[in-house]
Amino acid sequence: MAPKTVVEGVLSAIAAYTLWGLLPVYWKALNGADATEILAHRMIWSLLFLLAVLAVRRQWDWWQTLRQQRRLWVIYLASALLLAMNWGVYVWSVQINRVVDASLGYFINPLVSIALGVVVLGERLRPAQWLAITLAFVGVAWLTYIAGTLPWIALALAFSFGLYGLLRKQTPLGSFEALTVETLWMLPLAVVWLSWLTVERGGIHHDPILWGLLISTGVVTAAPLLFFGSATRRIPLTTIGILQYLAPTLQLLLGVLVYGEPFSTAQLLGFSAIWIALAVYTADSLLAARRYQALTPQQPAR
Repeated sequence: MAPKTVVEGVLSAIAAYTLWGLLPVYWKALNGADATEILAHRMIWSLLFLLAVLAVRRQWDWWQTLRQQRRLWVIYLASALLLAMNWGVYVWSVQINRVVDASLGYFINPLVSIALGVVVLGERLRPAQWLAITLAFVGVAWLTYIAGTLPWIALALAFSFGLYGLLRKQTPLGSFEALTVETLWMLPLAVVWLSWLTVERGGIHHDPILWGLLISTGVVTAAPLLFFGSATRRIPLTTIGILQYLAPTLQLLLGVLVYGEPFSTAQLLGFSAIWIALAVYTADSLLAARRYQALTPQQPAR
């Protein structure tokens, strides 16, 4: 792989995860709308933006796959529901000043995905992966103990996205095309909900800045996916796996340093257990990838 290609891939991954990490800033700017309204707008404008990009690219071959495998529509309906839940909880958590809790959800998401692989797909774990899951469980248990309640925002985000990834693993479409199908499923609900809100309020918003931000949710949703797709074509998944922690790290820093959310020493202990779990998981993944490369016969250059 050419060095230039690797650099481009790393920069694309950093761009994707930076944009995802800075999303709380955008949702905070939408204070004039509640979480469900933002969610509905995000569904509609994301679909329109995705269709526009696909039209420019003349990228419609995937539609034939949907026609041939109609069961995919049911899978994408389920993944659309999980994605809507994830989007809604995330926006709501930002609006009620729980960005730190949201960041925790995305820190533990990779470990939830491992656990789902064991329970649902029957995958076998290496000892280091068992250690990582155990440490993450200890961290969540400690955070539950000090708070007196489950960190349900974090768990809702982690499990909804983990299950979403599990479903998407069973489908052939790329992330861009799959999101188009999912937002297509979401469209009727979004239109009905916005229509009801308009009637309930007696009219639409009259703030042009707010409208501009709501319409731009489509770009905000799709732009990181474009960068992410570019990264996956240029660099190994192990590299992407390491860089993915940039997003929740930025969210945590925003929550504590910018929005002044509380972050006690006791919370730091819980987060630290999860960070150690992620370090163990990442190190094990890197070692496994190197062992695989060493055992795989190299193809002669042409």
